[in-house]
Amino acid sequence: MIHSLFLINSSGDIFLEKHWKSVVSRSVCDYFFEAQERATEAENVPPVIPTPHHYLLSVYRHKIFFVAVIQTEVPPLFVIEFLHRVVDTFQDYFGVCSEPVIKDNVVVVYEVLEEMLDNGFPLATESNILKELIKPPTILRTVVNTITGSTNVGDQLPTGQLSVVPWRRTGVKYTNNEAYFDVVEEIDAIMDKSGSTVTAEIQGVIDACVKLTGMPDLTLSFMNPRLLDDVSFHPCVRFKRWESERILSFIPPDGNFRLLSYHVSAQNLVAIPVYVKHSISFRDSSSLGRFEITVGPKQTMGKTIEGVTVTSQMPKGVLNMSLTPSQGTHTFDPVTKMLSWDVGKINPQKLPSLKGTLSLQAGASKPDENPTINLQFKIQQLAISGLKVNRLDMYGEKYKPFKGIKYMTKAGKFQVRT
Repeated sequence: MIHSLFLINSSGDIFLEKHWKSVVSRSVCDYFFEAQERATEAENVPPVIPTPHHYLLSVYRHKIFFVAVIQTEVPPLFVIEFLHRVVDTFQDYFGVCSEPVIKDNVVVVYEVLEEMLDNGFPLATESNILKELIKPPTILRTVVNTITGSTNVGDQLPTGQLSVVPWRRTGVKYTNNEAYFDVVEEIDAIMDKSGSTVTAEIQGVIDACVKLTGMPDLTLSFMNPRLLDDVSFHPCVRFKRWESERILSFIPPDGNFRLLSYHVSAQNLVAIPVYVKHSISFRDSSSLGRFEITVGPKQTMGKTIEGVTVTSQMPKGVLNMSLTPSQGTHTFDPVTKMLSWDVGKINPQKLPSLKGTLSLQAGASKPDENPTINLQFKIQQLAISGLKVNRLDMYGEKYKPFKGIKYMTKAGKFQVRT
């Protein structure tokens, strides 16, 4: 299956490589670098690149490309899902997944990769099992290992590896028993000039942090489970029960995990939480133009929109911009022609606006098209699809756990055409 893995940073340097079956030369990455040059942005590099003797499958996360090399045809999503699991494992082990952190913990990285794949095939990908096999690095453990020459490899096989619930280790004990669930929705949308929706969809996840003693059996029910039509579950979820009753029944892994991810693409179900009023005009004869945008809330169920930033790529003919924001700060880079406005919170009583003039190159013709406006924002305690958790019950254990559920909506690729 997977022959080799290359980790490439944003400047195009291979800073880590791991081979399972046979050593594949680094020169195979030249095909990847060619595709990277053709793509304008890192996110636009094709996930599957065929070469004469190999296929290169890649994911881009935390400004690092994880490139897997395979020699035979395999389902691409299988490999891509595994690469995402590698990134999540690094994040779980080291707190952050970045080039300096991976370089600092290179021994643990190689030990973890050796356990995750056996001769190129996925073996142990559950975080609980991996942490029993390879202990996560701590300052004390690093000092002891340096003095004694020992490694982070565990002394005995993980207890969960051979059980029917391999994602949960046995004998878990906590003084405070708690289960937290985060419903996080990301809205991708394109709005046209008049403010109508061209396309809109919601990518949602439910992330869990479960710290419960023993072997609890949880059930999670929703007020409106019919919203969830395109769903992907963690292996712990009993799928038959979901199909018949639309209830999530599962024995949870210990610690942090993603319970499910879902997709809402029906246009009538996607509420757009913000609107942008804009007036951008370039005059034919003059070297000046007008620029004015206002951002306001819409369908937010009374919740505050915060962390709002507006960016826009101006046409090449724009030399400079003289703008005044009613709130927040703005910058314009005359080299890249990128306008950025950090708005902050939106107060519905006093809507934030950015007004002013832009100067164009003398004698240059008026730009063919107006720029597009990109938005980023966050809304706490709101799931924009309307998804609501009804109740969470626990069976199989006597104690009463502390339970908490949090909702958040944020912008993914949110674009307004002007």
